[in-house]
Amino acid sequence: MKILDEIIHPGECKTVHLEIARLHTATKLKIPVIVARAKEEGPTIMLSAGLHGDELNGVDIVRQIVHKEINIPKKGTIICVPVINIFGFINQTREFPDGRDLNRVFPGSKTGSLAGRFAYYILEYIIPHVDFVIDFHAGGQSRFNVPQLRIAEDDKELLQPLAEIFHAPFLLYSSQIAGSFRNACAKRGVKMLLFEGGKSLDINPQVSKMGVEGTKRVLEHFGMLRDEFTTEDRVDKMEVIEQSIWVRAKISGLMHDQVAVGSFVRKGEPLAYISDPYGKENVAVKAPNSGFVINVNEAPIVYQGDAIFHLSKKLAHG
Repeated sequence: MKILDEIIHPGECKTVHLEIARLHTATKLKIPVIVARAKEEGPTIMLSAGLHGDELNGVDIVRQIVHKEINIPKKGTIICVPVINIFGFINQTREFPDGRDLNRVFPGSKTGSLAGRFAYYILEYIIPHVDFVIDFHAGGQSRFNVPQLRIAEDDKELLQPLAEIFHAPFLLYSSQIAGSFRNACAKRGVKMLLFEGGKSLDINPQVSKMGVEGTKRVLEHFGMLRDEFTTEDRVDKMEVIEQSIWVRAKISGLMHDQVAVGSFVRKGEPLAYISDPYGKENVAVKAPNSGFVINVNEAPIVYQGDAIFHLSKKLAHG
């Protein structure tokens, strides 16, 4: 296997580097791509995180997989890229220095913007070797995502069985977004499970554990998990969400007494309260329908129109 001009032989683990640009200080920036091959042939799985530089929980999941040597396969190849957006990771921001969201510029261009060039090189030099991707993300600023997997509804026959094996608490049908990494991979015949959990600039141990354990179950399914590792069975049900809605703030103010992420609420039940700082207003935010709370905005101050809860609307079982 030859990646970025480096040859990785069967039974070898090697870190190669994707180097595209430098900092304005002329300091070189290299993205480590950790490639581990077994002696026995098998599928190639890519584990990626840090597409948005401030989503640290995904970085921690892939880091743990490498640190514990789960990434050294029994057969096949595992490619780990813990931090794709190294610029955003350094600056603790979602975007690239050019202001672009890397997850909206795929397939990119060799001569385009900085983010576009990264997208191009990932697709041209890494993805051609890959059969299947698990890409790890977190919620946006102050928005905590309950651990969940996302797949396009068109892919459910192929990917839902793998999602059941990974077994996050929730599976959400989510349409492909133009310019996204997931969409670009799909167009090249490479399927992806997208994991969401936690919030930006935060590492949640429970989210990390779910991501690591789910990955181990998928690797075991493909016969790639080495014998010294065990997997934890999930006894709880994975809820499949076919439709969901965002609940937005009707007024600005201080938000408090939010319901817990992952909880089930009934229509009309208070999700939170928004108050003015002077003790005159205290307005309940009520659930427009019964469903699971899959994202909570934990910001103490919200403005009218802000997305404050993500609520399931239709489950696969009705």
